[in-house]
Amino acid sequence: MRWTLKPKPNPEVVQHLAEALGVNTTIASLLVHRGIETFEDAKKFFRPSLEDLHDPFLMKDMMAAVQRVEKAIEKEEHILIYGDYDVDGTTSVALVTSYLRSLYPKVSNYIPDRYAEGYGVSFQGIDYADDNDISLIIALDCGVKAIDKVAYAAEKGIDFIICDHHRPGDQLPRAVAVLDPKREDCDYPYKELCGCGVGFKLIQALGRRRDQPMEALIPYLDLVATAIAADIVPITGENRVLAYHGLQVMNTQPRTGIKALLQQVKKTTLTISDVVFIIAPRINAAGRMEHGNRAVALLTEEDAEQAEIIASEVEAYNASRKDTDRTMTEEALEQILQNQESDKHATVVFDPSWHKGVIGIVASRLIETYYRPTLVFTQSGDKLAASARSVRGFDVYEALTQCEAHIEQFGGHTYAAGLTLDPANYEEFKNAFEAVVADTMDPKYRTPELSIDAEIALSEITPKFYRILKQFAPFGPGNRTPVFMSSEVRDTGSGRCVGEDKSHLRLVLQQDGSPTFVGIGFGMAEKEPIACAGTLFQAAYVIDENHWQGTTQLQLRLKDIKA
Repeated sequence: MRWTLKPKPNPEVVQHLAEALGVNTTIASLLVHRGIETFEDAKKFFRPSLEDLHDPFLMKDMMAAVQRVEKAIEKEEHILIYGDYDVDGTTSVALVTSYLRSLYPKVSNYIPDRYAEGYGVSFQGIDYADDNDISLIIALDCGVKAIDKVAYAAEKGIDFIICDHHRPGDQLPRAVAVLDPKREDCDYPYKELCGCGVGFKLIQALGRRRDQPMEALIPYLDLVATAIAADIVPITGENRVLAYHGLQVMNTQPRTGIKALLQQVKKTTLTISDVVFIIAPRINAAGRMEHGNRAVALLTEEDAEQAEIIASEVEAYNASRKDTDRTMTEEALEQILQNQESDKHATVVFDPSWHKGVIGIVASRLIETYYRPTLVFTQSGDKLAASARSVRGFDVYEALTQCEAHIEQFGGHTYAAGLTLDPANYEEFKNAFEAVVADTMDPKYRTPELSIDAEIALSEITPKFYRILKQFAPFGPGNRTPVFMSSEVRDTGSGRCVGEDKSHLRLVLQQDGSPTFVGIGFGMAEKEPIACAGTLFQAAYVIDENHWQGTTQLQLRLKDIKA
């Protein structure tokens, strides 16, 4: 790994903040790195308040959207809530469906079939609306590029409200309203909402018009927190407020469907990390292995027994997803070796038999072995479909833009995207993408970066220090769990490889007579010669707690070791 120590912030600002908060300068430095320089900034950071949410009517087209929904309710129109099949899409649909049904009965939802319809708004979905006398579609987490689909709907007398957070193209669909903070003409103060976050702003605006207090919307925040975690958006600003209060809902009064999921995995208290690695994959598994409407059914179900049945189904989908993921990853790695492509600048692999619902996960797995932008293709009807994943510092969406002459359709973000192309264009695209990555990717991004917040002495690690660190949560992009480094540490002689396959490293670390700390390095067995040679070394780590047999102790979760 390439270690990067963040530069020390202005010492006067750090000292002033440390004195104002009554904390040490390390804590103050961590806060200043996060843009927090005053007592008031810190208060908002440590105590996120729903009062700090922005006025939803600051978003372009919000009033038009609200008035169209109100008209639909007044005229007793049928409303269709339409969303993508991933976590952001299904939680968005569950959120807006649940809220509108609390006001009005003629509300249904629609999740496109991943395999028959693909990503985003589909002609089939619009035909479904037309066949069922639906005159208003609210599209969530998709639609900002659906120019031809919205025009097709208009021909059938169907209006669209679009709630999206992806980058718009040069032209916007001619919808009644396009709610997207990334619109160039939108002055909404916070640009990093997920799709479910934009959906929440819509119900916040609807609630404002009905004089509903914010407390009435709190039960919906568990869905928003789930989407924020799963979509890997920055947990800063408004997202931090929504995630903080959403986690509180999940840990105190989760909706029936999430409670049923938690019972399946025997989990009680959740962190954002738990949502990312436990809850989100299970919700995603429905859309990957079966159909996304099963996830929406779970998240909107109010009967506990029925929710348990659906949660059990979802758990089975997730188990199947894991097996498929493992097999496909092994096949992809073998393909890279057989094609002698281990030294390429990018990874592009294809197999017509690969499961379309898992190719995104496999792309992420391949990056763990070959750290470079990666695309995994499979057959999808008469087209090829791919999921793209990138490495830190490289914009894969922009790279695809430079290859769009070979692509039929694409969309996504800086680090994740999807595309389709004609099979005849596969080799040309593959060569073009490799050339773009080779020409535009800064060489420093070809090695994984370990960003270190501060160098500290082990003696600084105390229960009080850790209690303050825990209040930095929820963690995520823009507010990562602090990573520290300590120099001239040594193992006291207890270091060894542990685990069934002896792939993990367990050390007992000390620095110049400091208290000892257990250090656990998952998958770091190859570092044993450095750590257990009796010599001094540098350790990079995060601080966490180990709960064992009724006792709790601080420990260091090792990220890397250097001689």
